[in-house]
Amino acid sequence: MRKSPPWTLHAMPDQAGRVAVVTGANSGIGFITARELARLGAHVVLACRDPERGQAALTRMRGEVPGVHLELRRVDLGSLTSIREFAAGWDRDRLDLLVNNAGVAMVPYALTADGFESQFGVNHLGTFALTGLLLPHLLAAPEPRVVTVSSEGQRFARFDLENLNAERRYRTAFAYVQSKRANLYFATELQRRADAAGLKLRSMAVAPGLTRTNVLTGGANSGRGRLYTTLTRLLVRAAFRPTPEGAKTSLYAATVPDLPGGSYIVPDGPLQLRGEPTRRARERAMRDTDTATRLWQLSERLTGVTYDLPVTTGTRLR
Repeated sequence: MRKSPPWTLHAMPDQAGRVAVVTGANSGIGFITARELARLGAHVVLACRDPERGQAALTRMRGEVPGVHLELRRVDLGSLTSIREFAAGWDRDRLDLLVNNAGVAMVPYALTADGFESQFGVNHLGTFALTGLLLPHLLAAPEPRVVTVSSEGQRFARFDLENLNAERRYRTAFAYVQSKRANLYFATELQRRADAAGLKLRSMAVAPGLTRTNVLTGGANSGRGRLYTTLTRLLVRAAFRPTPEGAKTSLYAATVPDLPGGSYIVPDGPLQLRGEPTRRARERAMRDTDTATRLWQLSERLTGVTYDLPVTTGTRLR
């Protein structure tokens, strides 16, 4: 059977008229995602924690693609107060696309402003809270879509609902892949709830594969010392693929018109580490509705954010 040609950024349809938010758009795949959406006509909000770095990204993006519609707004996913302020300040009539891209990876133990372990707090709880608070604006759009960036590493997570916040023990890599599994649980459970409510919302999860970004050397990892930084940068340069390749899964999930809600988009190569975007349906976590439901309930309790989704008659959520 003839293999389909690789999906490229040139295959993206026109985005004119769409309003999009991309978290963590100041660098890495978030920067590429925001730039390419804007290149094709979307009005893109760069939602960044650091205003200075966000402004530098905005200036660079405008230089690379003149005439695009961009704006910068601050949000810190490690602070529920900041997330609420961002959502309360939303002043457009709708939101067509939310790309939950921002996150931290393999960082030393630390707590968010609200006392959560940072990888669980930023990667999952911050994403959960932001999406929930922006939900009314998403539902005001004709075809709303949410894309949440997970990781190929989530396949190796031993998900422990009793230790999500490092209550017993903190292991950097374990906490990271667990938070990324939580992203996948969240994205698929959001789709189940949207379907039960009869909504047009489509929720997708993606894994970017091994990608050259500063997530392992910037932010909380920047204080790990010169040896760590030097060796990590050498590894990333040698073994990881260029950033635009890693952004492909996010852009595919954000723009392919007929992509079903609940899709999980990953690279099609070995171990999902590299390759072209493809839809993966056989992922154990996507069928684990019990754990997803319990995580959802826990997330509502911890964040204080409740998703007000009506359930249609005759439909029951597990």
